[in-house]
Parts: sequence; structure tokens; C-alpha cells
Amino acid sequence: MTRILLLGGTTEASALARTLAEADADAVFSYAGRTAKPVSQPLPTRVGGFGGAEGLAAYLGDEGITHVVDATHPFAAQMSTNAVQACTTAGVALCGYERPPWQAGAGDEWLHATSIDAAVDALPDSPARVFLAIGKQNLSQFAVKPQHHYLLRLVDQPDAPLPLPQTMVEIARGPFDVAGDTSLMQRHAITHVVAKNAGGTGAHAKLTAARNLNLPVIMIGRPELSAKAGQRPVLGSVEEVMAWLSHRSD
Repeated sequence: MTRILLLGGTTEASALARTLAEADADAVFSYAGRTAKPVSQPLPTRVGGFGGAEGLAAYLGDEGITHVVDATHPFAAQMSTNAVQACTTAGVALCGYERPPWQAGAGDEWLHATSIDAAVDALPDSPARVFLAIGKQNLSQFAVKPQHHYLLRLVDQPDAPLPLPQTMVEIARGPFDVAGDTSLMQRHAITHVVAKNAGGTGAHAKLTAARNLNLPVIMIGRPELSAKAGQRPVLGSVEEVMAWLSHRSD
């Protein structure tokens, strides 16, 4: 009997959850718990961490999970690595469901950074107005350049003081559109955009807006998973995941 754990938090995970629910699949949706009000899902949902790879392996055994679909954010490298280790320990089938990264096109001015620290280094020393479109997890690393004015767009209102002295926060949940992001950048007189290469359509509008406004984008590349984590099959559509589940369940 097939029982699925869907590690979610992305638009793709939500789309897969709907398909699984429509197929009356025995599946559980898991959120990391970093958002105060996560999107409601049509599957039984758990929120919070597992306690590392060991805790996840125990959960898989306790809940009789036979298949895990890792549809977490492309930058959730630790969770993906934990999933590989846990599934190996528990003897559970695992696949990744991941959107392809964005690619620069004609008219884009992208400076590629290999890490958050590299993105910090890429910002100018003279004061700038930066749209810091990276979420809330890595803000403290930009504190070494307090001369900049930072615009943040977050899903939830911050529950603690921000580590950046000159900060404006917009509370919003995607998907976003080009007109709205263009207006946002113009209102705040943005001169630079910093983004993680998450891929997908929900947050791509800021890149088109930056191109239209001739603004440079510092694009942070996705983290490398361990060699072991890289062995999992990575699928790119709901249809591919459903076919994988069917094949692995035969």
C-alpha cells in the first residue's frame, strides 16, 4: 500500500497536493513552519521540523510512509539532504520535484553570486537602495553594509527587530505581477535587486521589472547538495511525479 509524504512549501508542492487529493491518494503534506499562516492544503498537514535526518527516518517508519516527494524550496538544501539520508535509512523511495532555475535573457543585467556572502560583497560600497528579495532567513549577513537602504518583501510581519538599520518592509504573498513590482521599485527608488534563483513563475515578475527599469540584479545561485543527495531523481512536473509514484508502487 502506498503512503506518501510530500515535503512542501512551494507553489509546485501545492499543485501536486491538489492532484494527489483528487486521486484520493494516502498522502501527508509537511510544512517546515517558517510561515505563520501557510497556505491551506487539501491533504492532512503537519507543521514543523522532524529533528534532522534521524527524526525524519523515525517518522517515516512510524507513519508507514512508502514514498517521499521533496518539493521544498530549491534553497532548502539541509532539508533535501536530510530527506536523502532518512529515506536511505528507512528504505523509502524518494524523488525531488523542482522547478528549473531562471535564466538571464536579452536586456538583463545579472551579476551571478555563488552564496549570500558573495551577494553582500557584490553590493557597492556607496549607499544604494536595494530590493532584498531573499526572504527573512539571511538578513543578518547584509548588516556589514548598513549604509544601504533595504526594501524587504515578507509573507509575515517580522516578530523581532530586523538586523538592518535602514529597512522598509512590504508584507505580501505572491504570485506577483510585473506592473506591481515595477511600481514597487519606482516608489522606493530601487537601484539594485538581490534575488535567490528560486525559479518558477510566482516571483519572476521582479526580474522583468528590473530589466524594464535597467536595474542590475545580483542573482544568488542555488546551493549544491551533497553528492549523495544528488543521486535522487529530480522531476519537473506534476505528471512526472505521478508517473514516478505509479511506477514505484507497481
